[in-house]
Order: sequence, then structure tokens, then C-alpha cells
Amino acid sequence: MSVRQLAREASLFMKERGEAGKAYVPLLPGFALLQNTSPTSFDSLLYDPVACLILQGKKETSLGGTTYKVAAGESLIVSHNVLVSSRITRASKAEPYLAMVFALNLGTIRSLYDQIEVTDDDTSNPRAIATTNAEAPLIGALQRFFALADNPTEAKVMAPLLRTEIHFRLLMATNGGMLRSLLRHNSHASSIAKAIEKIRQEYRGPLAVPDLAKVAGMSASSFHKHFRAVTESTPLQYQKDLRLMEARRLIADAGFSVSAAAFEVGYESPNQFSREYARKFGATPREHLS
Repeated sequence: MSVRQLAREASLFMKERGEAGKAYVPLLPGFALLQNTSPTSFDSLLYDPVACLILQGKKETSLGGTTYKVAAGESLIVSHNVLVSSRITRASKAEPYLAMVFALNLGTIRSLYDQIEVTDDDTSNPRAIATTNAEAPLIGALQRFFALADNPTEAKVMAPLLRTEIHFRLLMATNGGMLRSLLRHNSHASSIAKAIEKIRQEYRGPLAVPDLAKVAGMSASSFHKHFRAVTESTPLQYQKDLRLMEARRLIADAGFSVSAAAFEVGYESPNQFSREYARKFGATPREHLS
């Protein structure tokens, strides 16, 4: 099946379910359709490890100083939790931006360790984002997984099998090098993933980089080098961005006051928080109050 055919199936599916206007349509746990009928401006987002197949339209995702442009027929793999800026660059009512998003599971990836050989080439591009033209085996596996959305009986039996197959197809894809490096428990990719998880769990408190280096099993200098290579950020900047993005959610969606949100995410000075918030989002916290 071609990507164009899969796009038609997905569009028809949403129309029949009365969800043609929704931006996010969950299909199965960890699997969803994204759609938009117009281009968007850049927005700061936290990406969990995912694979994305673009069915229609185009988008741009920036990680640090690198911008990844993806269009219909291309796939994007995000191997780590990273903070990005993203926007849709081609979409219309006649032909909306349309993409399938599949959540990655490290346990499933590592369960395939004995079946996949990892080479030194797999660490040649240490960044957490990689793109390529989607290959036919991956498109076919996602189409069969998508077909389970309206068949709960089949989904109970087939979904676990297809999840494993999709992980395998992504591992074997041209842009699956970073995923293949995650197969190794002691790889730099795996070590940085552990450090990122610790930052996410403890981002409200003081950040001790030497402690993170110990979690990663690296010297402080090696840890800084590999953390920046994967995330295009420093640990301190990563923590700051996490704080600011959570504060934006609290202010815009949860009804927190500016000062309450600042203290909640770990800031001691509301003034410093407001300055850094405006620098990050191009608007003051008060402009985002719900």
C-alpha cells in the first residue's frame, strides 16, 4: 500500500467517525492520527520517543540549531525525550496535514536485542531525531495496525504482535541507527536516556550535573559532550525548558497564577521566571493566563 492510499483510508476513517475536524484522534494505546487544515507557527513541545509517518502535508521540527523538514511519504524517529520547536508548513482544508504517530517502548526495543546486530555505524549520528523516506515494510505494518482501530477483537490478539513488528521495522529502517544503539544497555544513547529520565523526575529541584554524570556512568566532561550531541542542549538548559513548559501548561490550562506556577516548577524569583518565560515563548506569562 502506498502512503497516498493510506492517507485516503485515514481521511475516510475520520470522516465516518465524525472526527474530521479534530487535531488529535487516538486510535489504539500509543497510536494516533494528527491533522491540521492550515499551517501553524512554531510551538515549543516536549517530544517523547515516537515514530511519525507523514501521510499528507509538510512539517518542520527544530532541535537546537538543526531543523528537520518532513513531507508526505517520509518518517521521523525521535529516540529520546527532547525539547523541540515544531510547526506545520503545508496544510489546507482540501488537503490537511495528516500524520500517524506511534509511541516507542524501550522494553520492546530491547526485547529484539538477540535478533539485531548493532554496528559502529549506528552511533555515527548521535542526535535524537532522524528522518528518511518511509520504506514499504514499515508502511505496511502501520496500515495493518491502523486497521485494528475498528476491530477490538482482532486488536486484543494482533496489536501486541504488530507493535513488535513496527518496532522491528523502525529498528531496521535507514533512520533507525539511534534506536539500534539503544539496544545496548551500556551505550551512550542508553546512558543519556537514563540521565534525561532523572532530570524529568526531579526538574523542580536543584540540578547537580556530577550526579547526572554518575547516573550515566560517565565522567562530567564526557557526559556534557554526549548529552549535547543527543539533545543539542545542556542539562541546565534542558531543565529550564522543562520548567517553563510545565509552567505554561499550569497557567494556560490549570488556572495557576503566574507566581504560583513559578514556585510550583522550582523558581524562587517570579521576576526571573517572567523574564525567562517571555524569552522562551515570546509572550509574558500573564498573556497566557486562562
